Amino acid sequence: MKRLFELINKNLEGTSLHQMYQNKKYILPIITISRERGSGGRPIAYLLAKKLKSPWRVYHKDIVEEIAQETALDPELIEELDEHQSSTIKELLDTVFGKKFLSMNSYYKHLLHILASIGTRGHAIIMGRGANFLFPNALNVRIISSMEDRVASMVKYEHITVREAKKQIEQSDRERSEFTTSLFQHDPRKAHHYDLIIRTGKDVGVEEATDLIISLAKKKFKL
Repeated sequence: MKRLFELINKNLEGTSLHQMYQNKKYILPIITISRERGSGGRPIAYLLAKKLKSPWRVYHKDIVEEIAQETALDPELIEELDEHQSSTIKELLDTVFGKKFLSMNSYYKHLLHILASIGTRGHAIIMGRGANFLFPNALNVRIISSMEDRVASMVKYEHITVREAKKQIEQSDRERSEFTTSLFQHDPRKAHHYDLIIRTGKDVGVEEATDLIISLAKKKFKL
């Protein structure tokens, strides 16, 4: 856990949200990836980091959640994260959630602190957890695919049956929608929440999708 925590604590940006909003020409370099299970979102995210190179990093939702769980048990970790940019993180969370943040349970508070800490340092590719709603000025991308292609992908790469793949996809779609709706009061499937929606399939693979995102990222972040 310390290794993961140190990864987040590296290369602090130290720029306040107020200064960022005042400077209209400056946009924090963050890419969020919302995706359907089996659509190729994860390999796209990691290929993005590989092509964009350091200091860009991928923060998969499993890593974010693991750290959030750990900080719930070890308050010193969340305090150390906060001490560098506490005003920035507080401003971000207050802007998005207002008084609702105070009523959230401990886990959600830690999760949002971690997401804010990652995002406000920039050069982050954040997967899932509704990060696009936390960082509306990021390059927000959604990866989708047909049910047929999603099932075929899971059968191929996860070595499960068609029936099990469909079951997992339906459960994943339901859980992701419920999580985002409960936390941000938005439906993650609606197109207007994103800058770019890519439908992967036989004509648009991981490589092509990655190149599309990089093209927009270069323009948006002046890379």
